[in-house]
Amino acid sequence: MRTIIVHLLCLIIHVKSDDYVNVTYQPVQRQLLDFKKEHPHPIGLWTKNAGDPVEIRDTITINSDQFNNQLLIDSLSTFDGERIPERVVHAKGTGAFGYFEVTHDVSKYTYADVFNEKGKKTPLVVRFSSALQSIGGTELNRELRAMSIKFYTKDGNLDLLSLSVPVYLYNDPLSFIDVIHALKRNPQTNLFDLTSLYDKFTLKPTAVHFFFWLLSDYGIPNGYRKMDAFPIHTYELANIHGETHYVRFNFRTEQGFSPLTSPQAAAIQAVDLDYFTRDLYNAIDSGHYPAWKLEMDVMTPHDIQKLDYNPFDVSRLWKNGTFFTVPIGRLVLNKNVENHFRDVEQATYNPANLVPGIPGPVDFLFHGRRMFYRDSQNYRLGRNNNKILVNTPLYEKSYVRDGRPPTKLNMKNAPNYYPNSFHGPVPYVDEHRPWKKLLVLESNAVDLEPAWYFYNHILEDEAHRERFITNLAVSLVPVTPPVIQRAFKMLHLIDEDLAKRTRAAYEVALAAAAAQQAALKATDSTATPKRNYPTAEGPPKHNETKSIYRLGIHQEHDYHH
Repeated sequence: MRTIIVHLLCLIIHVKSDDYVNVTYQPVQRQLLDFKKEHPHPIGLWTKNAGDPVEIRDTITINSDQFNNQLLIDSLSTFDGERIPERVVHAKGTGAFGYFEVTHDVSKYTYADVFNEKGKKTPLVVRFSSALQSIGGTELNRELRAMSIKFYTKDGNLDLLSLSVPVYLYNDPLSFIDVIHALKRNPQTNLFDLTSLYDKFTLKPTAVHFFFWLLSDYGIPNGYRKMDAFPIHTYELANIHGETHYVRFNFRTEQGFSPLTSPQAAAIQAVDLDYFTRDLYNAIDSGHYPAWKLEMDVMTPHDIQKLDYNPFDVSRLWKNGTFFTVPIGRLVLNKNVENHFRDVEQATYNPANLVPGIPGPVDFLFHGRRMFYRDSQNYRLGRNNNKILVNTPLYEKSYVRDGRPPTKLNMKNAPNYYPNSFHGPVPYVDEHRPWKKLLVLESNAVDLEPAWYFYNHILEDEAHRERFITNLAVSLVPVTPPVIQRAFKMLHLIDEDLAKRTRAAYEVALAAAAAQQAALKATDSTATPKRNYPTAEGPPKHNETKSIYRLGIHQEHDYHH
């Protein structure tokens, strides 16, 4: 016993003199030790829900009157309600704080304060996420990712919900429900089902172009830091002269876009499901602040009249030569969140959160998103979710009040109706706001040209095209008839070369899958370790010197020697 104490003292002294003797520690692994270094002493007295201090004898409830232990009652009743509903999509995510700095004057296009005055900095919070995963899922799946940005401007919060690919799945807001159901888990097996995905996409091929992006090298970036992001909609901007422009914003990573192939992602996933979160936290904590350049592709109302395609269609790219690109500024993330639940899980982003100078998109999908984002957030966080700290704008005066907490100051004793003659909040006149609104009538016709263009031009070389075809073929292996036949017919309509090469790759992938299943069956006959569990016949016989008591002392003593 004396030997053990000596060893423990030596260990304590050694760690105290050299906190990071293990040089392989990452910032995420040092978090608790960093907190201790920042706070050399306990941060204060432990209190119960009402603020009264906890007495040390109340921290153990064995052999005590538990019904009179308020600490136990407070702790259990709070713990039971810790979890809130996860997001229906983009449930798994992480985030960070930072700022946006204007590097180029764009007042010619918009009078939005956040983008005017070169050198201006605006605080912001960003949430990264993967679309289909639940909170405990992997970050290395081949799927859509998001980079949602909330700018805390002096004119209110500006939210730009950006995606990892520049096109979207559908244009009709009603399609959201069915698309998500097809992409998410099967209602009986509770597994992702590629048959339902291809069934949906072959019946409504608008999403094929989007799906091609995911099957390419753009489908799995090497972490959130090395991912570009696109708010997808065509936004209307207005300047002080009442002139309008139509733009698509792009966030280009300054770390350089870097993809992972499917084998690379699988290898990382085998040891780290949270690779993206870990990479972002470690980089920021180490002072390697990730940054993105914000630019916008611009069209004038005159340009739009000459186009042979719909520039408001979120399922396609703008054609080369029909727009020009303008740089705006830099987004930098320089601070990790202090509490994930407070700053990330409770953060809300809504594409309808716009500011003067950015009237916003005019397409029907945006109109639908205005409604269901807010409704989803009301369900998850309550109707006062805009008063949660991370969602609160820099300035607010409102006639919206009461309801479930948080209510903050609840506008104190100010009048609660408008109009009033007792000096409650008043509206302002935006003299620069456009008085005309563009009405866009969208077509329901299916256009496969964007998918053809992607295969023949966006895939820049033969090696990339080969990886794309391999990923496409592998995704088709578990698809059942008659959906598999429709999938190949659709590929033939897009491009004959694509269909032919995918068919050949599919046969190879099918043979590989069959061989893998045969190998798995062969492993069923291999010897497995004997379960040495206690049974009703009594515990296994042990040598007297290896009792539980002795294992706790003498065995440890032998280990140290």
